[in-house]
Amino acid sequence: MKTSFVSNMSLQNSMRLTVAKAQKEMLQLQEETVTGRHSDVGAVLGAKTARTLNLHRDLQRMESLKSTNALTTQRLSASQLALGQMSGAANDAMEVLIALSGITSADQLALAQESIGKALSTFTAAANTSFSGEYLFAGINSDVMPFKDYFQTSPASPAKVAFDTEFANFMMANGYSSTEEITPAAMESFIADLETSFMDDSYWETNWSNASDENMQSRVSAAETVQSSTNTNAEGMRRMALGLVLGQELLALGLTEQTRKTVSDAAIDYMGRAISGVDGERSKLGISEARVTQANVSLNAQITILSASIQDMEGIDTYEAATRVTTLESQLSLAYTLTSRIQNLSLLNYL
Repeated sequence: MKTSFVSNMSLQNSMRLTVAKAQKEMLQLQEETVTGRHSDVGAVLGAKTARTLNLHRDLQRMESLKSTNALTTQRLSASQLALGQMSGAANDAMEVLIALSGITSADQLALAQESIGKALSTFTAAANTSFSGEYLFAGINSDVMPFKDYFQTSPASPAKVAFDTEFANFMMANGYSSTEEITPAAMESFIADLETSFMDDSYWETNWSNASDENMQSRVSAAETVQSSTNTNAEGMRRMALGLVLGQELLALGLTEQTRKTVSDAAIDYMGRAISGVDGERSKLGISEARVTQANVSLNAQITILSASIQDMEGIDTYEAATRVTTLESQLSLAYTLTSRIQNLSLLNYL
């Protein structure tokens, strides 16, 4: 009679491999239940993996454009707010200038000068508005403060120095010893020359503006860019500065009534043209805002289509996966029980 060796080791190893396989599958199914996609897309899709990778790349590009569009929208909104402040300051100054008609009181003229000075300060602050560390009205020179402060004293404002120099040369050229001697015709000539200077790019850039003529452009879709800012070299802003400087520097001087009226009329004219110019810039940026909105509508539609295509290729039935996880949990529980019982099988327990 021959007795064979009996061992439960093979049964234990077989059960251990079954448990390990079930645990691995359950981890994959749990991940798929959470993500809603295959845990190993390449293994499931095979040759179609390249297509889904291309779809993911396109989707990321669309989502990136949406993110930059949000920043562009905020930039445009901040620009509109600042331009609105400029337009408001110009309107306030115009009201003061219109109210000066027939006024000769030195005190009232001084108050009017103070109001116009406040409007110039408001205009300067709005022109130097920044957003996310960039100046809105500097063009592509977004890291440089675009508009020079006329009331700066240390060092002296180049715009103030330039005006004082031109006015002194005007007085000297005409042989005037006091401002009361200035005739309306001479004042008209001086203002015309001053306008020519303000419209000259070299003069303006030297004394008033550090901005670039080239405005910021923002890409809002794969094939479209929009103007997302303006700059302080715009004609409307030059005329606004000119009108405010005329009111600030000349109205409170000891001019004759007719000469003062010449200054006031010119300043009112410049302020009216400045308001039109600034509002024109607001309209341009408003068009850009509308184009960003339309671009976002298009991007949302494309994102929806791409997401649906990716889901069709990579998506799983989450309910089926959840059911499979429950089944595996039951099988693992049973396997653990069997393993425990097998490990307890020993002849020593029966001897």
